[in-house]
Amino acid sequence: MIHQYKLNGYCIVLDVYSGSVHVVDPVAYDVIALYETTAPEEIIRRMLEKYHDQPDVTEEELRQVLDSIEDLKRQGKLFAPDQYAHMAFDFKERNTVIKALCLHVAHTCNLTCNYCFASQGKYQGDRALMSLEVGKQAIDFLIAHSGTRRNLEVDFFGGEPLMNWQMVKDVVAYAREQEKLHNKNFRFTLTTNGLLIDDDVIEFTNKEMHNVVLSLDGRKEVHDRLRRTVNDKGSYDIILPKFKKLVESRGGKGYYMRGTFTHDNVDFTNDIFHMADLGFTELSMEPVVSAPDEPYALTEEDLPKLFEQYEILATEMIRRHEAGNGFTFYHYMIDLKGGPCIYKRISGCGSGTEYLAVTPWGELFPCHQFVGDPAYSMGNVWDGVTNTALRDEFKLCNAYARPDCKDCWARLYCSGGCAANAYHATGSIKGIYEYGCQLFRKRIECAIMVQVAQAGFTKSY
Repeated sequence: MIHQYKLNGYCIVLDVYSGSVHVVDPVAYDVIALYETTAPEEIIRRMLEKYHDQPDVTEEELRQVLDSIEDLKRQGKLFAPDQYAHMAFDFKERNTVIKALCLHVAHTCNLTCNYCFASQGKYQGDRALMSLEVGKQAIDFLIAHSGTRRNLEVDFFGGEPLMNWQMVKDVVAYAREQEKLHNKNFRFTLTTNGLLIDDDVIEFTNKEMHNVVLSLDGRKEVHDRLRRTVNDKGSYDIILPKFKKLVESRGGKGYYMRGTFTHDNVDFTNDIFHMADLGFTELSMEPVVSAPDEPYALTEEDLPKLFEQYEILATEMIRRHEAGNGFTFYHYMIDLKGGPCIYKRISGCGSGTEYLAVTPWGELFPCHQFVGDPAYSMGNVWDGVTNTALRDEFKLCNAYARPDCKDCWARLYCSGGCAANAYHATGSIKGIYEYGCQLFRKRIECAIMVQVAQAGFTKSY
């Protein structure tokens, strides 16, 4: 499988199964497009006709191009076969260990964000705070089901986790005690809207949190439109100085500014650049996922604008990188050196198998986006995963199990995408959320182009 595209002056050829990326001139680009379906002599005839006004395009040169393509094919770098497809369905039989938990320490929130998938933190249920007893049991459950894996991850999530802050601190302290006893290493993440950040939060997160995810949608008018307090006031002016203070004090430790764009700000690059201009360098911006009848829902008419925005973002990232004031965009972070991760190709994101969400009452769900749906309850932190049939279904939740992914060139970079988005869009975790797929494919094209440019390749058209 080959994917070819032109972007920002580069002719890019991606060999999907090997992960090889080739930057070529327009002639080689056209030859590769014909190579598998057209006889060599016919390719030469067509190219000489198309490039008749370019004296350097000769029969001799074209034969050299054909020889180079054949050589790359022999090396497994062009037109490579998929060597791992047969392994995907064997994964249902594998024994999985749990390596990460998303602890819903607060099913309540001090914001009333219109687009919140969690119904302002309640997850279609009662407001609740996780007790220390449940938190400790969750840590015990994770240790007991992690096998020989040493590095374990816990994300403190909500609602708004700072509304149960002392419990978060106590759970971290308990986990630190236990990791010494069981030869484990915990990495903690805190996801927060920022309203309750104070000096204590900053000091503790800088000491204990491997990563902090900070919710900011960008420009003040954009952020305040949907991210409002319970008193119906915008939250931008409250949280921005808190975020700045926290990030400046982290001394290079991990963080992400995480925003959401909607139909109201399809020019979302201006929100990313706004955050970058404020001095934030680790950025993420996600498309809203919502019912189509919501006024802020993304539409089919928005897609061309969004594709253009991703290209604008990519070229501006290149410019700022060259100027010495670059920033990171989460969705453009891909490793091209080894190709798509073999394990991820056939295991998916790990939800429901290696990663679980824990409610304030200790109930287990495949991930935070399934919380509150009784059909996806998997057990609890005392009895473990009791819905093993559902776990086995998630073991096969990858690109190879999704018929709609069969011919998609980007499937090995997402392994079928988000199971929750697929479920909410189609009613099946093995479906696809096509709108999200289109945005993902565009992001991957841009991500590859950014790395091509930063590697110093010369533009060819």
